Amino acid sequence: MKNSRYNRYVEILDTTLRDGEQTPGVSYTPEEKEQIARLLLNKVRVDRIEMGSARVSEGEQEGAARIIQWAERKGVKDRIEILGFVDNGKSVDWIAAAGGCVINLLTKGSERHCRVQLGKTPEQHFDQVCQEIDYAAGKGIAVNVYLEDWSGGMRDSFQYVHAFTKRLLEHKVERIMLPDTLGILNPVMLTTFMDWMYASFPDLRLDFHGHNDYGLATANSLAAVKAGVSGIHTTINGLGERTGNQTLCEITAAINDMTDRTTHVCEKQLQYASSVIQSISGKRTAWNTPIVGSDVFTQTCGVHADGDKKGNLYANPLLPERFGRKRHYALGKLSGKASVDKNLEAMGLELDKATRDKVLMEIVRLGDKKKRVTPEDLPFIISGILKTPINKQIEIVDYSIITKLSETPHAAVSVKYKKQTLTADSSGDGGYDAFVKALRKALKQVDVTFPRLLDYEVRIPPGGKTDALVETTIAWENLAGTNLVTVGVDSDQMVAAIKATEKMLNLVLAEKK
Repeated sequence: MKNSRYNRYVEILDTTLRDGEQTPGVSYTPEEKEQIARLLLNKVRVDRIEMGSARVSEGEQEGAARIIQWAERKGVKDRIEILGFVDNGKSVDWIAAAGGCVINLLTKGSERHCRVQLGKTPEQHFDQVCQEIDYAAGKGIAVNVYLEDWSGGMRDSFQYVHAFTKRLLEHKVERIMLPDTLGILNPVMLTTFMDWMYASFPDLRLDFHGHNDYGLATANSLAAVKAGVSGIHTTINGLGERTGNQTLCEITAAINDMTDRTTHVCEKQLQYASSVIQSISGKRTAWNTPIVGSDVFTQTCGVHADGDKKGNLYANPLLPERFGRKRHYALGKLSGKASVDKNLEAMGLELDKATRDKVLMEIVRLGDKKKRVTPEDLPFIISGILKTPINKQIEIVDYSIITKLSETPHAAVSVKYKKQTLTADSSGDGGYDAFVKALRKALKQVDVTFPRLLDYEVRIPPGGKTDALVETTIAWENLAGTNLVTVGVDSDQMVAAIKATEKMLNLVLAEKK
């Protein structure tokens, strides 16, 4: 075990595929696991990944084999790690059969867990762990050791942790991993415990594995980095049991900005990785999640927009461009003239002062009524104020959408474009999916490219009244790589979605023109 304390680079082990899959309701197919593994190692550029647990299922072993085969072709096989257990070599054999070469051996890092859960004395457990390490070494498999409930062990009996660590160092162990399994630490406690470990064993190569039960995972991981830890464990979007694990995006930015150390992680890929994991896992992030939340780079207050306009006064080191994103200025009852100006500037629009003031008044009026206003609504608001109709290049003039319990949804659509009437029909996974596929087919006849759908959200007023208006908000990725957000309102959810879609197409064509 080589001492790597205070190395410039902090190793990042991402365990989205193992600990992240312990999130309630989350399960990945072998194909999805391979896709995520490639994303983490190729694009995000984490140092290592923990791709699953041994002996879980045939699907888990198939997923492990797929990832390891790909990694071997890329020359990164040693960066693929698998959780294993003290089970008389069964986990080691399982990993070897999948082609793996690294086991993260789960052991008991507190005397309480050892005696109560295993029903063993510390000496019995230590002996079995060391036998497991020797067996793995004989199979050519590198061993990292998890001290489960290490935080509880340090708090209650450092003598146990010390004795266990001393035994481990007599054998071939690459790293010792220190989990705050129950999320009970704070930065002061963690710093003290790390100092105890390094004072006793100065050559240790340590990883810290934080959980977020008190919302202190990033603070604790940052303290571990400042204490000299070699590696930090993360998950995308903080997936994991209970409140989840250390989220990758937060600790990456914190290390880069708040310490004299850094990581190999590509910050510009964090937003994309978050979106992919949201889609595959079905777990959405909160709007205010640092770095990757939908609203974190949106200024709402008009005073803030004014300060940014005059001197970028409301920016911090977390600039959106750093993460491949852009600053937005929300439109609503708190908007000021600068908010409107910033949005008009981004859209390449210019208005005289009188018209701009009327636009602001209308935005405030809509905000007072709890209506959502997006930048894409500005042309329509301006059109209403100037009493000039929006020139629709595309108009959806008719459609039919049929969904039945025992049949695949089907849609037919009729579109008017430059004095032509285009028709098409298609099946889909749902009513709206069938409609979009039919629309794509119709527009393909005139070489109009349809943007990629990013998000689809339906909102109804509280109370669940069946005659209430439905607001459907759809996010699209334009060809230029920018995002569009369009809103449709109607008493029928499908009609609201179609209105939002038609609005998007006209905005895309106007922008292209």
